[in-house]
Amino acid sequence: MSVKISEKALDHVIDDMVEVVENSKDEIFNISEEARREHDHLVLELKETKEKVLQHIENGDKLEERVRFSRKRLAEVSKYFERYSEEDIREVYENTHLMQTNLAILRQEEKALRDKRDELERRLITLTHTINRAEGLAGKISVILNYLQDDFRQVNEMIENAKEKQEFGLKIIEAQEDERRKISREIHDGPAQMLANILLRSEIVERTIRNGSMDEAISEIKSVRKMVRSSLYEVRRIIYDLRPMALDDLGLVPTMKKYVDSISDYNNIPTEFSIIGEEKRLNSKYEVAFFRLMQESIQNAIKHSEASQIQVKLEIRRNSLTMVIKDNGKGFDVSKKKDKSFGLIGMRERVEMLEGELHIQSSLGKGTAIIIKVPY
Repeated sequence: MSVKISEKALDHVIDDMVEVVENSKDEIFNISEEARREHDHLVLELKETKEKVLQHIENGDKLEERVRFSRKRLAEVSKYFERYSEEDIREVYENTHLMQTNLAILRQEEKALRDKRDELERRLITLTHTINRAEGLAGKISVILNYLQDDFRQVNEMIENAKEKQEFGLKIIEAQEDERRKISREIHDGPAQMLANILLRSEIVERTIRNGSMDEAISEIKSVRKMVRSSLYEVRRIIYDLRPMALDDLGLVPTMKKYVDSISDYNNIPTEFSIIGEEKRLNSKYEVAFFRLMQESIQNAIKHSEASQIQVKLEIRRNSLTMVIKDNGKGFDVSKKKDKSFGLIGMRERVEMLEGELHIQSSLGKGTAIIIKVPY
């Protein structure tokens, strides 16, 4: 009975989490659609503006020709004014002045239309980038949803086999709640927030260009480009934290190498990975378990040990798998039990499910080493 209640609770947590992420995806989609509608409107406005520019150029050229003729006529009248009446002279002068005034107005209108055309083209470029980024983010969030459901369904299966471990089951549910808030917050504060900021920055660029400050506009465009790059990196990081696609496509070893390189670059902490034995594909449950164990160990080293160097070694033998994760951080007293040490509890449970052993070697000021050995 208690197991069924736990399953229902976890299903509720998963459904809530998926709903939050789906809502975030819908918000990004709405932003994309609004940008697309504005894009279509600007395309029509740009077409009309270009036609007006061409018409003003044509009218201006014709009027300029008339002005040249009128000025020649005025010069002739001025030179031989005794041949013409005062009324003829005044008429030629007024006509010439009027045409020159109209030509100046026409050229000014043409310049304003050219400026408007250039501004519309710049706005269209910015909107196109925004639409492409929004569609890319929406696609990546769809991938995140798939991995959310896949990973947490595995936790559900683990609860089914933990009938005598009710306390651990409750902790898993609490962890899922925390994970839901974490992922929801990361998506909201990360890619979704950055996308909204990109739209705001694009308006700033527009106003800056309109005010004629090109240096500030270029600076804002660089800032937008930086935000887009950061948003893309955050989406990729979220996907990797959930379940990297490379784990299913390439296997454990290439995925571990890629994860270690990514963590090293992102946190600016030298992280080394080495393998002993044959580099081959393993049974899926071993690949998932070892990747999660490595991921949890590295995250603990980064968050808690203040390590400046991390080493990961994987040994693949014919009938066993061994992994060692070492760091040179501040270490801890393994004899003292810590509250809320859910990460280590989860790691031990994973290793026990594979009938393996997990040992932790650590002391204050001398770093930590986690040794995992599993029969295969």
